[in-house]
Amino acid sequence: MTPLASSSGQDGGVPRPLRSPSEVLDALALAGAGRGVLVALVVAPDSGAALAVAGNTFALHPDVTAEAIGLTDREMRPRWVLWNASTSSALLRHGVRLSTSWDLAAVHRLVRGGWRADPARVWALLHGLDHHRLPAMGQLDLLGSMVDEGDAEDPVRPDGYLRPEWLSGGWADDDGRRARWASMLLNAAVLQREQVRALQQSGEVAGDIEATARAESTAELLCAELAHDGLPIDRPAAVELITSFVGPRPSDEREATEQRRERDAAVLQHLPAGGSIDLRNPADVKTMLRRLGIDVPDTRAWRLETLRDAHPVIDALLTWRKAERIATTFGHTWLAEHVDVDGRLRGTWSASDGAAGRMTAQAGLHNLPSELRPVVTAEPGYRFVRADLGQIEPRVLAAVSGDPALCAATNDDDLYLPVASRLGVERSVAKVAVLAAMYGQTSGTAGQALRGMEAAYPVAIRFLDEAARRGQQGVDLRTYGGRLVRMFDLREGSDYSSGSAARGRYARNAMVQGAAAELFKVWAVTVRARAVDIGARVVLCLHDELLVHVPEQFAPDAVRVVDDSLQEAAHRWCRTSGVRFVADISTIRRWSDAK
Repeated sequence: MTPLASSSGQDGGVPRPLRSPSEVLDALALAGAGRGVLVALVVAPDSGAALAVAGNTFALHPDVTAEAIGLTDREMRPRWVLWNASTSSALLRHGVRLSTSWDLAAVHRLVRGGWRADPARVWALLHGLDHHRLPAMGQLDLLGSMVDEGDAEDPVRPDGYLRPEWLSGGWADDDGRRARWASMLLNAAVLQREQVRALQQSGEVAGDIEATARAESTAELLCAELAHDGLPIDRPAAVELITSFVGPRPSDEREATEQRRERDAAVLQHLPAGGSIDLRNPADVKTMLRRLGIDVPDTRAWRLETLRDAHPVIDALLTWRKAERIATTFGHTWLAEHVDVDGRLRGTWSASDGAAGRMTAQAGLHNLPSELRPVVTAEPGYRFVRADLGQIEPRVLAAVSGDPALCAATNDDDLYLPVASRLGVERSVAKVAVLAAMYGQTSGTAGQALRGMEAAYPVAIRFLDEAARRGQQGVDLRTYGGRLVRMFDLREGSDYSSGSAARGRYARNAMVQGAAAELFKVWAVTVRARAVDIGARVVLCLHDELLVHVPEQFAPDAVRVVDDSLQEAAHRWCRTSGVRFVADISTIRRWSDAK
């Protein structure tokens, strides 16, 4: 067996790079690495990597880095410690997919809330340092020689902050630095895990925050894969569909202006001659409608939909809006910029939005118009398995509040039917009542329905009312799985609402929406893990919906994997609630085929 190559070993403390995958496996085995053991990993582009485990550090030669890490993942199944998702993104370019991780940025966002989670900030807050005073490259030393700069080869300055020169890439300069950086990363992860466990022991978190940390970390691996793999798009169909809405791709700005004029004319032809109306100005549109005898408080699409028969201009305006959105946001330029030659739509993904913790994506992946869903098409020989969680938020409310009556209602495929029976109202009214409770609606029909909920489901309503009360007072909350939901922080300017009533409504919903996001991600990463053997991959996570791309012959197996994974995820996330979670699962070729 190859001797251990550690940072305290050869060449004055510089580790000898391990030069074969088997050498890496042997060294890690001696160090005690194994399934679930934390192994810190840093990867420097084109210059190798470094690992740290249980007080040992190892440098990897660049020629074997990808192969060795892939083999270690398959054979040992450690929990890889990463500063953030950039490491997994770098490995994906070499065909390496990590199974599980402890992502310091993801766990930082979970424990401390908000979005910002760069290594300098994470390190500072882990060590009780003021993150508003992070040192930066090029800062003037106003105290001159009175400041002890320490050893430039030490990544930590004498004042405890990480050295900016290392953060800006200096950590990757040589094998010794990479090894020390990996060691720092492991130490930070151990400290972070201790803080997570202390939170659990404090009783502040109802669920299992360490399990949430692991799921959030692995969700970042999934996000890196979603960005790398992309969403399959039928590019010729996309060109044809976009053209049908807005015309062919303009060759210059003059042609683009002419196309805009033609779109506008389809609406303006219904108006009397004369006058100047800017259809892109809501105030002008309201004025236009008022002149036609249609007085509305706003021009939202749902409101105009109810007035389609009032005047031909309404239908023309709604049609114009769809075309205008496609032209400006999802038109030919969008297709050229975000859909690659391999027919995959790619954008940046994140496992947390920095508020209640929902997944986010760019490049239109999270707000693609329904009119364009037909272009999302499985590749030849493949199918999509699409799954949409049913009535997820009220079911989550039942789980996190522990309301026995509401938990019992989740045994029905349609939760609103037993709620309606208990309230003695129609199903539609029961649905309004549940939504009013979660969103804090207190007026009109919603307010009347809410009063029925207070009597029928007092435990759930008390849970929501307590969240609202704390939110109104500006007190931060924690979701069931432990995510800190900040109400406001004057120093960071992250006031999420204006006024105590608005804060209360935000807090009420965040406790449910945040917990639902946690469950969804546990489900998504479980599907990711269980679907590997059938060659299936998650290609889209949209709020409560999963889209899995699978070889056609394994589509029935993927359906079972998705459903079984939901039951497994629900049990792991909230073991004792007895709440039943359901999903509408179908096998389709195009996203638009989903009913």
